[in-house]
Amino acid sequence: MDDGPRYYEELAAAFVRGRLGLTGGTDAEVIARGQADDLKLHKFKRQAELPRVKRVLGVLRGLAPEDLLDVGSGRGTFLWPLVDGLPWLPVVAVDQAQRRVQDLQAVRKGGVERLSAVQMDACSLALKSKSRDVVTILEVLEHLERPERAAAEGVRVARRFVVASVPAHEDENPEHLRLFDERALGRLFESAGATRVSFERVLNHIIAVVRL
Repeated sequence: MDDGPRYYEELAAAFVRGRLGLTGGTDAEVIARGQADDLKLHKFKRQAELPRVKRVLGVLRGLAPEDLLDVGSGRGTFLWPLVDGLPWLPVVAVDQAQRRVQDLQAVRKGGVERLSAVQMDACSLALKSKSRDVVTILEVLEHLERPERAAAEGVRVARRFVVASVPAHEDENPEHLRLFDERALGRLFESAGATRVSFERVLNHIIAVVRL
């Protein structure tokens, strides 16, 4: 019997608490309150984990970052599995959209203090150089008119590694401005100062692990 949507319960409940100013109650009770108040919780639904997300999480477990900056967190396709799957990891999420940042800030306000969120442009990060151990830039570069700026900012801010992903093939997304192959993606990060870039393909996506 179907017992309804499955959520990242800690995160969904924190979002509701942060938005409604609630305290107390179980996560299930708080989520039910959020549903009753028509809060949009679909972004917290557990979906079948995308292969590219699963692989990046595996890479991060191997890198064992002290902290992480996620550039362009969007709807949380990668961010929620990250925060759920690596619960010891402090994460700063940045996005250009104010509404998305406010949603992320509500999760922190509701009790998930390992997550912070700031509104920023991927091409101009208001962060100190070498201030984050690892930076992720996933499904972002193909959207940008000047992807070299975002790559350079990621390299500047990271201490050890940048992990990036892009589509490997043309698609019908009108927001995708360019297509990268390994050679072009490697040049992008090597020009920014990377010492080594390694690649793998995971179901129509290229993942780059950039060593600094």
